[in-house]
Amino acid sequence: MKKILLLCAAGMSTSMVVKKMKESAATKGLDVHIEAHGVETISDYLTEYDIFLLGPQIRFKQDELQKLADPIGKKVEVIDMLDYGMLKGEKILDDALALLN
Repeated sequence: MKKILLLCAAGMSTSMVVKKMKESAATKGLDVHIEAHGVETISDYLTEYDIFLLGPQIRFKQDELQKLADPIGKKVEVIDMLDYGMLKGEKILDDALALLN
């Protein structure tokens, strides 16, 4: 099972993206666990998740967060702004899974 954590500032739009990603995973029969939490909680989840996706509104934190994730070999990536804004859950899921392979 792959585990994907979306990190955001407030959480409303990110929770909608998570819903769309979960729907896509279910349609494809994929075994993935997807959640969203506030960016300040990343340290609590570093060992638990396989990849961390940032909402575009906090892209400026990528370098800082990647430094936290590097020692355990995890990736921190920014979700494409257009995909995020259009709630393209399938595309965001596909991109995340491609980064894990």
